[in-house]
Amino acid sequence: MASRILIAEDEEITLNNILDTLQDEGYDVTAAQNGSEALQKLEQGHYDVLITDIKMPGMSGIELLAQTKEKYPETEVIVITGFGSIGSAVDAMKKGAYDYITKPFDLDEVTLRVRKIIDQKTLTKEYRALKTYIGMEKDLSVIARSEGMKKILNTIEGIKESDFNMLLTGETGVGKSLIAKIVHFTSSRKERPFLSLNCATLTEDLLVSELFGHEKGAFTGALNLKQGLVEIADSGTLFLDEIAELTPNLQAKLLKVVEEGEFYRVGGTKPRKVDVRFIAATNQNVKKMIAEGRFREDLYYRMNIMEIFIPPLRERQDDIKPLSVFFLRKHLPKSRKKITGFSEEAMDILFQYSFPGNVRELENIIERAVILEKGPVITPASLPRGIRVLEIATIDPDRIRSIDEIVREYAEQVVKMLDGNKTKAAEVLGISRTSLWKILKEE
Repeated sequence: MASRILIAEDEEITLNNILDTLQDEGYDVTAAQNGSEALQKLEQGHYDVLITDIKMPGMSGIELLAQTKEKYPETEVIVITGFGSIGSAVDAMKKGAYDYITKPFDLDEVTLRVRKIIDQKTLTKEYRALKTYIGMEKDLSVIARSEGMKKILNTIEGIKESDFNMLLTGETGVGKSLIAKIVHFTSSRKERPFLSLNCATLTEDLLVSELFGHEKGAFTGALNLKQGLVEIADSGTLFLDEIAELTPNLQAKLLKVVEEGEFYRVGGTKPRKVDVRFIAATNQNVKKMIAEGRFREDLYYRMNIMEIFIPPLRERQDDIKPLSVFFLRKHLPKSRKKITGFSEEAMDILFQYSFPGNVRELENIIERAVILEKGPVITPASLPRGIRVLEIATIDPDRIRSIDEIVREYAEQVVKMLDGNKTKAAEVLGISRTSLWKILKEE
């Protein structure tokens, strides 16, 4: 999205020359012939740079500068002063001006000064995006031996030139966040920010601030201006995991961004424009939620230009062995052990297991096995007892149980093993506490 420049200049020739020059550079430029008109335009929308003459009829450039820095501190100001009026320029710099230009000036000089500001803003924004991205799992290795996963990767390959919003569905732990990263890093936005937010982990107030940011003084404790993820992800991708957990109020705010590319910071009065690609994910039946009035149908269709369903691990058994080997190699270095693979019995148990936590749970199981194993290969003794008990129980010919029963019973065993600590149990299972609560509640 083009950077926005506002010019406040009462000399029509000078105004038009700057306007034409900056428009030729690709900037979104707006003109004002005096300070009052410029202030009105600042109230109506965000500008990255204000260029103002110091001497104008009515409100002077110094007065405009002061009000701009007080109300819109993110807008950088370049003042134009006549030769011999350097004192005014120095005064303007003390009051917050970024730079000054002395008349008569070369239009290339104006372009260079503006470009310097925009480049600095871009670097600052990219730094914020990088700080948010640091610590995220960046390993994009994909195990796709099963037909289901191969089909998904083929689909992503076929849409890499497209830029529409997407919805990823599937059980908790199947790898939706990994698929979101693959979509981003194979798209035209791959050099831009990729940010992620789990909508189930924060309260509504914190989510609003995290998504949209807030102005200084917007609420108690808001000591500084904060940019939200929507703003930081501008020109890139924002991945919203567990989107179905958003409240109706937040759904409405998100819909405005998705439809209009526009949002307000908390405590803000000016709409801010962004160009963000949204990838959402959920493990819930959104159509059922729409029918029950718990999710907005218009938001669903805006986010769901294309849906990709990621099958559970129990339906893609061809991936279990290569995934197990991958996780073994991933966690082996820090153990300083020389484990070469899996015994046939251990792998048979993994194949028999239903994996309610899917790929995330498999990784936790392998990591635990690496810690416990004393021999050269992973054996059944290093696998969780619940898996081994469950594996024997599922082949009882007198009573064939449903997957839901198996999942619930195993979850109950894990909770019991951890002395009733459901938060820790959810972590071990590789699912959210909300998902664990739903599993235990089902009858």
